[in-house]
Amino acid sequence: MQLDPHKIAEAREWLDRARAELESAAVLITPQPPHPDTALFHCQQAAEKAWKGFLFWHDVPFRKTHDLRELGGACVEVDFLLAELAVRTEDLTAFAWVFRYPGAPEEPTREEADEALATAREVYEAVLARLPQQVRP
Repeated sequence: MQLDPHKIAEAREWLDRARAELESAAVLITPQPPHPDTALFHCQQAAEKAWKGFLFWHDVPFRKTHDLRELGGACVEVDFLLAELAVRTEDLTAFAWVFRYPGAPEEPTREEADEALATAREVYEAVLARLPQQVRP
């Protein structure tokens, strides 16, 4: 079966952006001092873009949202084996906004950023594993 080259390109673009978010988060965690607040934002964005790439590939419409519960839930409807990961990823949702502006309740730790990065990478890898080779960056 011939795959649509435009669909491949757009799905790959979602995944390219997710990978760039992962790379950004990793860079922000490593300097001294680290920047876990900003790294957490990129972790949330990586998971969001990976989920959206998966949904796009499967022709599942999604709205403009940062809500990983909503996006992960839609992914689980396509592949129920993603359920446990989708639930764990929900905790990243708040990082889309909670540390973006002054006045956050408390600063996150590097350990929190490391855990979030591991979860975001897991989402990215799970999505890649479920897509055709031609779609993978």
